[in-house]
Amino acid sequence: MNIYAIGDLHLSFERVVDLEDWENNSQHKPMEEIDSFWRQHARKIYENWNKIVAPGDVVLVPGDISWAMRLDEASHDLDFLSLFTGLIVCVQGNHDYWWQSVSRVRSFAPPNMKFIQNDYVEIGGLKFCGSRGWVCPNSSLFKEEDEKIYRRELIRMENSLRAAGEGEKVVLMHYMPTSEKHEYSQFVQLFEAYGVETVVYGHLHARACRYRLPDQAWGINFHLVSADFLGFNPKMVCSI
Repeated sequence: MNIYAIGDLHLSFERVVDLEDWENNSQHKPMEEIDSFWRQHARKIYENWNKIVAPGDVVLVPGDISWAMRLDEASHDLDFLSLFTGLIVCVQGNHDYWWQSVSRVRSFAPPNMKFIQNDYVEIGGLKFCGSRGWVCPNSSLFKEEDEKIYRRELIRMENSLRAAGEGEKVVLMHYMPTSEKHEYSQFVQLFEAYGVETVVYGHLHARACRYRLPDQAWGINFHLVSADFLGFNPKMVCSI
């Protein structure tokens, strides 16, 4: 079983996706209007994903799944993901406003999707943990009001790691777990305390990708998996 990752799907379909007519699959927030590099990005992700991911594989999606504001508005995006091969494991991103109640999300989403919030998902003996994360202290973007959210995300991360107990763990986060200065953070402290060896994260796009963490630091393997950074190809993280 291979473990892949790709985040920041940023889907916004307005109706059922027609796999035979991509040009007319309208979206209420087309990413190509922000950056032309994203033109037909949903098609690229779908085709690349289903070309390399096998039915028994797992794909980690660390947030920013859909632009929808409400769960019902995300229905076409989630239905689209039901067409993807493998099991999808997710955490929430900063734009996933439709994700308000994890129990409602779980009951609404297709069966090939699993969602982490204060808990974990175990597959083949490997435990997937995580939280959305947040802007870290000492970041140029960190403000006084961010402190409360940062602390809450630390609690959620530790809840997830503690629930998983012993065994090999992979962590999903939407935000990078340090500031852009790559300073040691309380997220990294948690990873060390709970024996985490692999972390996948997204959120960084375009020029901001230059702030990504090195592939390895503090004995931990870090993977930036924003869809555009990966050229819309899922990245293999490990295999079991």
